[in-house]
Amino acid sequence: MKMIKMMIMLAAFAMVLPISAETTEDAAPADAPVTPADAPAAPATIEEIAAGVCAGCHNADGNSVIPMNPILAGQHAEYITKQLMDFKAIGDEPPKRNSPVMSAMVTALSQEDMEKLGTYYAKQKTIPSQITASERLLEAGKIIYLGGNIENGIPACASCHGPNGSGIPPHYPALAGQHAEYTLTQLDMFNKGERTNDNEVMLQVVSRMSANEKRAVSAYISTIR
Repeated sequence: MKMIKMMIMLAAFAMVLPISAETTEDAAPADAPVTPADAPAAPATIEEIAAGVCAGCHNADGNSVIPMNPILAGQHAEYITKQLMDFKAIGDEPPKRNSPVMSAMVTALSQEDMEKLGTYYAKQKTIPSQITASERLLEAGKIIYLGGNIENGIPACASCHGPNGSGIPPHYPALAGQHAEYTLTQLDMFNKGERTNDNEVMLQVVSRMSANEKRAVSAYISTIR
């Protein structure tokens, strides 16, 4: 009887061995890389960032169709990079440019990402804003933009942004074709001191402009091609 029990145990052991060997052979090598489920994804390309993070407000190519959001396509790379950096809080210091929405968007971006985004948008073809405005308003805006208002000490916008709205990088952005609504909002923010990341250059200009002059020049800028 003991002999029979011994033979049964040996047979069972023999059946287990091939299974154990097969399982060991199928297992991953000891030096195989291990990828945990929560491992960080590969860094996104700039095109992916533009299409994912930025597209909701500015479109993937930077040609915003929302009048309150700026057109970025064709803007100077240096200017875009500076604005992105100004939206980001550094340590305990608040952002130089106040926008809770943009501050949240740039939180995860490195300076290199911002520089690459600037280069990316600078290469895109601008699709100018479409606006319906009276000829009288546009003519008044053209006068201010090209000649200023000597009586009130308002310099011509063209002196910094160029007659054709091309701007002078890195400090003076291109304006040609920009949404009138966005431009007017920024002029008001400069005037109220809510935007000060330009060393208060614009404050000295817009503080001398009437509400109608700001509306007129914003409308005219959107028509520059």
